[in-house]
Amino acid sequence: MLTRRQFLTRLAGGCSLLLWPGVTTLADGAGQPQRLVVVLLRGAMDGLTAVPSYGEPRFEELRGELAFPDKAQEVMRKLDDTFALHPSLEFCHQLFRHQEFAVVHACGLPYTGRSHFAAQDCLENGSDSPDGSRTGWLNRAVGELQGQQGLSISSARPLLVRGEAPFVTWSPTPGKHGPEDLAHRVADLYDEDERLSEPFAQALTSQQIVPDSRGGGEQLAGVMQSAGRFLSAENAPRIAMVQDGGWDTHARQNAVLKRKLRGLDTGVKRLRATLGDDWRHTVVVIVTEFGRTVGINGTRGTDHGTASSVLLAGGAVRGGKVHGEWPGLSRLRDNRDLIAAQDMRSVLKGVLRDHLHIDTKALDARVFPDSRDARPLDGLIA
Repeated sequence: MLTRRQFLTRLAGGCSLLLWPGVTTLADGAGQPQRLVVVLLRGAMDGLTAVPSYGEPRFEELRGELAFPDKAQEVMRKLDDTFALHPSLEFCHQLFRHQEFAVVHACGLPYTGRSHFAAQDCLENGSDSPDGSRTGWLNRAVGELQGQQGLSISSARPLLVRGEAPFVTWSPTPGKHGPEDLAHRVADLYDEDERLSEPFAQALTSQQIVPDSRGGGEQLAGVMQSAGRFLSAENAPRIAMVQDGGWDTHARQNAVLKRKLRGLDTGVKRLRATLGDDWRHTVVVIVTEFGRTVGINGTRGTDHGTASSVLLAGGAVRGGKVHGEWPGLSRLRDNRDLIAAQDMRSVLKGVLRDHLHIDTKALDARVFPDSRDARPLDGLIA
């Protein structure tokens, strides 16, 4: 008989089994085709770099050298006359053209401070304050689904998945890594150091340790691929959460996000390939705790801001569109931040209501407590 650890290890390696050990009540819910993957980017992704509003009259003026990194204006991955995707999001742009990728820009939280920890707590607990709940909204959402359980691919148990509903936590087992993998991990540590990051990158190139074609973000891409293997197995969880750090770009933002966004793009690509036919029933929600300042700081990065963008992928997404309201750049919060035009909980509610069919009253009262004013955003699901 396989232990749970042995089962998870084999499944993560590509083995598909018929039973999920220790769970006998999944029959009602496990047969449902809908799948949900929540990707939490910790550190505050700059939404205006991931989804630049290039059509704004003041965009280039306000953003400076962040506006079009690496002459991105010449290879702009346009979504419409106002928005584009960062050049590293090549596969996501392909999905957008096939109506399987969408953007909700200018999303914020009830908490409007600039603390990573407080903002992450508010995002994960789904309430109107960082200390509003000791359980996570994703756990409570799973609790609303008959016979379902969730999966957290993480080294610890994030607040997002804590609660009474059953959640399995799986951490990729560290194995033997080559010099390329180690180099990328060390590069993450050097990225924000203005003096050392460039010499380190040059050293890697000169020693041919890290080929340019590999880019970066292998850790996130691998975890998202593992999530796809889990979600495509028989009688396994249909809801998963993954996370990634390193999005706090106070320095050298163009170089850091070029690599980080490429890793995210690769992760979406691998997830789609691994899910196969199940992709058409899948929604991937990519969120971060807050955005960053519109203007550049003294170390070629950005500081903590307010609103950011939510990215949606999957065959069940109503893609090919930038959803929600756009506040523009003519007026900024505190003369520095993108204004939040929609509550991030409205986006999450729209997905949970229309994709997982969770009742609006349950969303307002239990999944996101006392959130009736944050109405579910319509039209996100095909």
